[in-house]
Amino acid sequence: MRRNEKIIKKSEFKEKVLEIRRVARVMAGGKRFSFRAAVVVGDERGRVGFGTAKGLDVAAAVQKAKHQAEKNVIKVQLKDARTILHDTEAKFGAAVVRIKLCKPGHGVIAGGASRVILELAGIKDVSAKTIGRTKNKIVNAMATIKALQSFIGVEMVVNNKKIL
Repeated sequence: MRRNEKIIKKSEFKEKVLEIRRVARVMAGGKRFSFRAAVVVGDERGRVGFGTAKGLDVAAAVQKAKHQAEKNVIKVQLKDARTILHDTEAKFGAAVVRIKLCKPGHGVIAGGASRVILELAGIKDVSAKTIGRTKNKIVNAMATIKALQSFIGVEMVVNNKKIL
């Protein structure tokens, strides 16, 4: 391999850009603009992650957010490789997300950020509702991730493993 060659690593995750926003900060000479991206990554087999980052252009922000999401990947325990183990609810900030178990063939009944996260996690039969007082996609996504993390403790207790 030559000195200047870069190794391009193919990611095992699929990615979906949840939101791109232009943000500004006021400086002495005027406003400086940058972009904030929110990205969800998942392998559709139970692993999903969420990340946000800012950059001077859209491509840089998306790339940073994707890298952040890959660092924050969680493993979701699936029942029959199709749905969740049990009904759950989680609160993050002003957002409350309730996720319910459904019969096979029901599909993903969810909206916004919750739908993207559940699909990239590989959950095929589930119903989710965002109940909170916010329409902020980032907060709703974090509430959904928190709800999915609640299964980790249940699976560890069932298998008689110690929870750290």
